[in-house]
Formats: sequence, C-alpha cells, structure tokens
Amino acid sequence: MSFIDTLLQGILLGGLYALFAAGLSLVFGIMRLVNLAHGDLIVLAAFLILLIVSTLGLDPFLAAVVAAPLMFGLGWLLQYYLLNRTLGKDILPPLLVTFGLSIVIQNGLLESFTADSRRISANAMETASVDFGGISAGVMPLVTFVSSVLVIVALNQLIYRTSLGRAFRATSDDVVTATLMGIRPNSIFAIATGTAMMIVTVAALYLGMRANFDPTAGPARLIYAFEAVIIGGLGSLWGTLAGGIILGVAQTVGAAINPEWQILAGHIAFLLVLLFRPRGLFPRAMD
Repeated sequence: MSFIDTLLQGILLGGLYALFAAGLSLVFGIMRLVNLAHGDLIVLAAFLILLIVSTLGLDPFLAAVVAAPLMFGLGWLLQYYLLNRTLGKDILPPLLVTFGLSIVIQNGLLESFTADSRRISANAMETASVDFGGISAGVMPLVTFVSSVLVIVALNQLIYRTSLGRAFRATSDDVVTATLMGIRPNSIFAIATGTAMMIVTVAALYLGMRANFDPTAGPARLIYAFEAVIIGGLGSLWGTLAGGIILGVAQTVGAAINPEWQILAGHIAFLLVLLFRPRGLFPRAMD
C-alpha cells in the first residue's frame, strides 16, 4: 500500500511538471525556439497572481483569470518585437537573448519583491484530501493533475481542430510556403507564445499555491520543464504529460528510499531515457 501511495503522489506531482512543460513544448514545436526564460516567466506570473490577490482581494483562481490575458499580451509583445528577430537556422541567438531575458526578469523581481519567498494562500484547499480506500490524496494535487490534462486536451483541440492550429502547423512545417498562402509567420509565432504564456499562468497558479517561490526559483522550474519535454518526446503534447509523470514518479520513489535522493532520482530517470531513447518516448512532429 505504501508503494501505491508513493506512485499516486508521483503521478499527481507529474501533473504540475507537465504544466511547467506544456508551454515550452508548444513554443518549441511550432518555432523551434528554446526559451531559457521559461521558468522565470512562470515565477513572474506567480508574482503577478500574488499581486492581484493582495491588491484586489480576489480568489487565486479568479486572479489567474485576470492575469492570463496580461501574460498573453506580454508573450505576444516579447515574441513579436524581440524573439522573432532571433529566429533562423542558428540556434545561438534565441539562447543568448532568452538567457539575458531570464537575468532581467530575475533582477526585476528582486528589485520589486525582494529575495523573500512567498506563497499564494489556497485556504482550505491546502489541507483538504480525498480518501481512496486507505490511500489519501490531497485535493490540491488532484486539481493540479486534472488541470494539466485539461490543458493538454485544450491544446490538442486548438492545434488539430481549428484554423489557428492549422496555421501553427503550416508555419512550423514551412515558413516560406505558409507565407505564400497568406499566413503572417511573425503574428502566428506571437500568438503561439501568447498562448504559451496563458499556460504558464496556470502553472504559476499551482506553483504558488503548492510551494514557496522567490525571484530566483525560475531555473529549477525550467530544468523540470525541459526534462519532461525531452522524456516525453519533442513535439508530443501527450508525451509531455507522460514525461512529467515519469519525472514525478521517479522523484517520489527516490524520496521514499532516501529524502536526499528526490531530485537526483528525477535527473537519473531523465538520463536513462535520453540514453536509450534520445528522441524521447513519444516523439511527434506537429504536422
């Protein structure tokens, strides 16, 4: 029973990692952009939600609804006016620019909110739990996992069932041909990044309610997101969810053996997948 409980907690933790990774997977799948500031943008969104909660007195979920369009606008502006200029065959410019953006965000948050760690209060949900025949699961982890599944489902519907999704896939496949068909790649890329920032807002909401965060917490979130994306397979949204679950289970099993092994166990799982399946478990192009 103890192992089953550990497995369940790992699966639920994987939902949070999948939320960290979904936006990163979307952006990479469409424009092959590796965003090193992704983790810091999650932390930025968490501080934005915290600010809305503290100033307007809103429930955290309502605060996230308010923050989401603001983050969409930020993502759109960053992509359209900054990151689009770095796209091309050379992968180094996006890496350098997003690395610089990461430093700017971290220092801006330090100046604005100091280095103190913060947390978004979820009130009774923080301690509420559900019993499954002797195995108990927290309501917050359950809601997080359900949200991650809903986000993946929504993204798949957007990409494979809408005209915007067809534009995403066409631009990802061949920018020149998409342009000849009347698609404006710069605008499509900006919408894709804006959409990713809305997912980042959801991830930030659950990060803030489940754990303390501070202005320097972004790089760790980025590592988890990268590992989940690569384990699952580049370009596969459901693979991203699977990658997050594998990472979460590895960490909880490692922690059950020895609390000091929690983070290390996740990295070992990542390296093993990379060793035997370099393209990930479920690689898929957005075609």
